[in-house]
Amino acid sequence: MKVLRTPDERFENLPGYDFAPHYLHVPDGEGGELRMHYLDEGPEGADPVLLMHGEPSWSYLYRKMIPPLVRAGHRVIALDLIGFGRSDKPTERSDYSYARHVAWVESAFDQLNLKNVTLVCQDWGGLIGLRLLASRPDCFARAVAANTMLPTGEHEPGEAFLAWQKFSQEVPEFPVGKIIAGAVTCELAPEVIAAYDAPFPDESFKAGARQFPVLVPTSRDDPASADNIAAWDVLKQWDKPFLTAFSDSDPVTGGGEKVFQKLVPGTQGQPHTTIKNGGHFLQEDQGEALAQVVNDFIALR
Repeated sequence: MKVLRTPDERFENLPGYDFAPHYLHVPDGEGGELRMHYLDEGPEGADPVLLMHGEPSWSYLYRKMIPPLVRAGHRVIALDLIGFGRSDKPTERSDYSYARHVAWVESAFDQLNLKNVTLVCQDWGGLIGLRLLASRPDCFARAVAANTMLPTGEHEPGEAFLAWQKFSQEVPEFPVGKIIAGAVTCELAPEVIAAYDAPFPDESFKAGARQFPVLVPTSRDDPASADNIAAWDVLKQWDKPFLTAFSDSDPVTGGGEKVFQKLVPGTQGQPHTTIKNGGHFLQEDQGEALAQVVNDFIALR
């Protein structure tokens, strides 16, 4: 497997992101290893909050949430998925599959030996994070789903997603920073847009970002469909606290919270909320507000 690694200098002096990098290695699925980056902030002995990003962002998305979570006494871990952020980037789109993404995160999770975890997941952070929860349910204490889903291919994905999928495959240059800027309600400063572009010096680094949209199961014959159905079988029995905190201005996942609230027993009686003035990347628009939601939810025990 041919792999690219973004030069460290690309991550220097990014606005609001002065966290120390941490690394571990996960099996690449072909006999080699990939380096995965993660942030690890707060007291080591505290119960962890696991922040899972999606497409095409990276742990930079959580920079506004990490400090208030740490101030509340939590250990905060934010992974960079393989192909994103400071993690290694296989160069071939065929190197990426839904199953491999899950396996890479499972390996990292097991190495970190995390217990009593609060999962916070958005976008592909949910597609992967909820699979992780389903495979290791005893390691999690609660979950917060924000603008995410766990599709099985049994339902139409919606026009907004199909339009995004088409754009992602046809645009000549994949404009990561501009994609983020176009999916928020606030106006991003040029240096913030540049920070989202930082992991990708050129198109050769973007194979994972390009591939993600076509890995979403949209039919029952998708190779990930059966595994996601099996994960739903676990979630349908999940009676630990499960909170939805979707935003009010996301055309892709809007209304998706109702699916979780209907099917996951742990959602019953929880203080579900709608994050106001938030686009798809609500961590960027309302990171502090979402962090407060998470802190309050954990405080309920």
